[in-house]
Amino acid sequence: MASEPSTQSRVMFQAADKTQEPAHRKLGKLTVKYDRKDLQRRLDIEEWIDGQLHLLFDCEEEEIPELEIDIDELLELTDEGQRTRLEELLQECGKPKEDFINGLLYRIKGLRKMSGPLKK
Repeated sequence: MASEPSTQSRVMFQAADKTQEPAHRKLGKLTVKYDRKDLQRRLDIEEWIDGQLHLLFDCEEEEIPELEIDIDELLELTDEGQRTRLEELLQECGKPKEDFINGLLYRIKGLRKMSGPLKK
């Protein structure tokens, strides 16, 4: 039986046609990594700002005027521009704000601007 070639089973492999592409390709996900230290430092600064605004306006969070201090916006400005922008934002505050401004400018020194995805 084994001597007859026509009765033996054969296994044949076909090479895949490489010109045929799947109808849709699955796109990979892009993950952007940020330095954990920078993120924690930014969070600490934002919490400090929040606490200081409560002291400056001497009221509850709901009573604080609509005020947005954008750290990334400040980082794009010169030192004098940063100070001027903060003074504009805090013009409604009746208390002395120089300590707050100096403290914030000191804290954001060396901080890097965030890219678009994480910024709100």
